[in-house]
Amino acid sequence: MGDQPVSRLLALIGDAPAQSAQQGVPPYHTPVFVPAHPRYPGGGAAPCVDYELLAGSSGPPVPVAFTSLRGLVEALGPAQPWVAVPLGPFTEAMRQAKLPKVRLDPAVGAGGRRWRVEDLERAYGGEETRA
Repeated sequence: MGDQPVSRLLALIGDAPAQSAQQGVPPYHTPVFVPAHPRYPGGGAAPCVDYELLAGSSGPPVPVAFTSLRGLVEALGPAQPWVAVPLGPFTEAMRQAKLPKVRLDPAVGAGGRRWRVEDLERAYGGEETRA
């Protein structure tokens, strides 16, 4: 039968080395919801997406992902900008950026940053500025 294939993702999430499948780690191409913001650099450069990092309990800010949109909204509020991406490539991109390990479905304290509609209007303009 041979060895069961193991995703490299397992080594990137959690503390255990990737020796075999780990309970609770979604498959590599699982869509996740990530706090993010559009960026329009101008000067002919292509638009891009900046991922929002959250303050870590100790240490540097960390990348986060949620396995459901409901989880993201409950943790960060309904006005939080987000994108849906595959978990594996997102985690690999964060590792290549030399960021801490992605936290999946993190608990976010009540004092955490929450975007409000007013914040979005200030950051990106209201409908009248987009027309």
